[in-house]
Amino acid sequence: MMKPVFVFSGQGAQSVGMGKDICDASRAAAAVFELADKTMDWSVSDVCFNGPEDKLKESRFCQPAIYTMSCACLAAFREKFPAISPVGCAGLSLGEFAALQASGVFDFVDGLKLVARRGELMDQACRETVGGMASVLGGDLDIIRAVCLECDIDVANYNCPGQVVISGEAIKVEHAVSLLKDRGLRKVIPLKVAGAYHSRLMAWAGSQLGPVLDATVMVDPQLPLAQNFTGAVTTGGVAEIRRNLVSQVAGSVRWDDCVRTLIAQGGDAVIEFGPGNVLTGLMKRIDANVPAFNIGTAEQLAAFSV
Repeated sequence: MMKPVFVFSGQGAQSVGMGKDICDASRAAAAVFELADKTMDWSVSDVCFNGPEDKLKESRFCQPAIYTMSCACLAAFREKFPAISPVGCAGLSLGEFAALQASGVFDFVDGLKLVARRGELMDQACRETVGGMASVLGGDLDIIRAVCLECDIDVANYNCPGQVVISGEAIKVEHAVSLLKDRGLRKVIPLKVAGAYHSRLMAWAGSQLGPVLDATVMVDPQLPLAQNFTGAVTTGGVAEIRRNLVSQVAGSVRWDDCVRTLIAQGGDAVIEFGPGNVLTGLMKRIDANVPAFNIGTAEQLAAFSV
């Protein structure tokens, strides 16, 4: 029997129409969207299925939408393949909340409320700062870190070998891009983002999320859970999970470490739940010998076989 790692999409993977076909194909998936619509004061299903695209880009809509979509895909998968259990779970940034739900830390509704508040806080932090981000492809990590230190910005993501994202005040990121190119790193690409995610500019949003996390009922994970902030499997229970979620908002996402940690737990495949295929794409650079699958459409669900 396959021993997969379950991983969950992050913000930026969304697209108008996501989830519609898998809801039509799976009663379990449809039930997740119905629960989301009852929980929120806006229709999650309508925004996912019909957009508009601009609305789906706003964190306060985007984050609950992706979380719901990812949990619906997982529900459809479990409905069809109840015998397949993961060796562990992880999610990229926002996706960590779907991983927590999959690991049994909180129920779907509590996770949705958390994600909704996180999105609101991050939107507010974006409005109150002028942030920017850039993707650095290839290049020496020591050079990247040194330039970030010199420019007073942060490393936002360690996604895979050869892909790092930097983040901070827009004018400082622009300067860092120039310095990196001067130092021989040619593939440095400014990103079109609303703010400086996973940088010190998000620290306020993380601190405000803390009391919301404290008020949320959580239990210890029932499956190994690798968290972004540490890149390691959490062993300290709910208290550690809460601390890591606060720190994650403004801290580096150590995605490469998360995946390698769970493969070391015995994972022999990776299944990405939710929109897009960003994480399966990263797997080609993390470990090309580990097969990776997407469950984000009815067609992908129908095509999957053990």
